Amino acid sequence: MKPRIFARKSQSLRRSLVIYLVIGSLLPLAVLGVMTYYSIYSILTNKIQSGISASLNQEAATLENTINNLDFASKQFALDGQIVDEVGSFLQEKQVYKKSQLMASINQKINLVNFTNPVLGVTAYVEPGLDDPVLFTNFSLSRDFATDKLPPFMSYNGASYFGPHKTMYSSSNNFVFSSLRVVRVPGAKDVYIYLETNYNLFAKILSERSYGMKVTHLLVNEHGDMTYVENKDMPREALDVSWTDDAAPHKVSGGYHLFRYKSPQGWQLIAAVKQSTFNSEIYAWLYKLFFVALATLVFSVLLALFIWKQVYRPLRKVNSEIVRMAENIEAPVAYTRVEEFDLLLGNFQDMKTKINGLLNEVEHNEQQKSRLEIEKLLSQINPHFLHNTLNTVQWLARMNGQKEIDKLVTLLVKVLHYNLGKKSIIVTIQDEIDALQNYMELQRIRYDYEFEYAVDVEESVAGAAIPRFLLQPLVENAIYHGTGERQGRVAITIRALEGGRVSLEVADNGEGIDPATARRLLHEDPGAAKRGLGIGLSYVNRLLKQFYGERMSIDIAGVPHEGTTITIIIPRKAKEEFDD
Repeated sequence: MKPRIFARKSQSLRRSLVIYLVIGSLLPLAVLGVMTYYSIYSILTNKIQSGISASLNQEAATLENTINNLDFASKQFALDGQIVDEVGSFLQEKQVYKKSQLMASINQKINLVNFTNPVLGVTAYVEPGLDDPVLFTNFSLSRDFATDKLPPFMSYNGASYFGPHKTMYSSSNNFVFSSLRVVRVPGAKDVYIYLETNYNLFAKILSERSYGMKVTHLLVNEHGDMTYVENKDMPREALDVSWTDDAAPHKVSGGYHLFRYKSPQGWQLIAAVKQSTFNSEIYAWLYKLFFVALATLVFSVLLALFIWKQVYRPLRKVNSEIVRMAENIEAPVAYTRVEEFDLLLGNFQDMKTKINGLLNEVEHNEQQKSRLEIEKLLSQINPHFLHNTLNTVQWLARMNGQKEIDKLVTLLVKVLHYNLGKKSIIVTIQDEIDALQNYMELQRIRYDYEFEYAVDVEESVAGAAIPRFLLQPLVENAIYHGTGERQGRVAITIRALEGGRVSLEVADNGEGIDPATARRLLHEDPGAAKRGLGIGLSYVNRLLKQFYGERMSIDIAGVPHEGTTITIIIPRKAKEEFDD
């Protein structure tokens, strides 16, 4: 871009404003700063100390609640008669099949408790002393797992607590708290329930965000030993401070302000703040106070007058250039001889040049759009042509007495109209069932009536709304994988559940599906999709997540040589509640 040459030397608005500001405000600012500093310093110090103490108490309360949640959850696992009996049965059972059933049941209960308690992370039943002490767990644990190597934190309500320490989860390096409680298993000994906090909970509890400044956390266990130091570079003088039970919760040592919270559970949490950091907050607060006072008392009067003189006339010039742009976009701008405004007008001239180019581009794009509209119209002809052709075949079949062909084409037209038509993506359950019955009749003709189907829809939910094309992929899988040498059967059952939910179930009497394959299908295993097992299910799963999020559930239950049942549970909604 070529440099612009102005007729006269421009005057810098920024330089003029700085001169006026220094002359008008430097002396009052200095006087106000000296007077205010001594009167406010003690007030601000007490306020900052109170804020740090409040944040420390909040963190400690969260940590206490975490310990209580671990205590409650460990009691669930250790005292629940059903799960304890299943653990005992598993340890005594010899048959592999029954042991696998017991293992699946125990893992299901572990996952249920973990799902309802977001504080929990790793959950495991362990039997120390064995080569592999882990009996059951919801995560894969590291090979060097050993409870006797964990750093002790405290004993509380019959359980031992450890931490903070690195998680036993093999795929993570986060720090956690953990608990170990004995489980009274009939016929067995030395069985414990081992629990860890959520993988990122420790980082959330001890965070600087609530303080607004750099803080170092220290944790002391019930024996008075330092179990966690966030900053390894802290001086020994600050770390070795002794705290008696009646000591004040605030001390200064080693260049740090130390704030202590002593928990009724026996441990202590200490927040350490550097003195420089502590004082910088005070200075920053005073600076903001001075700036606000200066801005409201001086700038509002003096700068308003000077800015009015320096800015108003150039602004009128800029405004006139904007008005001229509407009349003649190609006309060059006239400059103001003020450096900042001339720079703005130069950029405005560049903008006008770019707009001219964009207008030419828009004109070209409009021509392209017209061609695309024609192509779109041609693409819409194809579905209409297919429907019209099938209707012609249907009438020819009727005229020639071909009832089977007439029935087949009629069903095909209905299915295509439902699947390819312009109907809303959200339909009622009755609409979906009507289209599904047409599809199954069409498939029965294709498979020479080798399977039967049954539809059972509770009348109270027939008008509920669901996404279109939700059940047909599941029925297609049931027909494809559920029919074999024997007479096949597909059953669709839809029921209303408590809590405003709806259950949709598709069952077949085929060869069934094993639990491992079911898990791969639910987790959209790419290998299963390549074998043709999960394409339809993957589509249904994504459709449910899009419209229901975490409020839906989908489950696959298979029994070898008996059949497979897919159950979907969704909240009941009307059409108006969906964003179609």
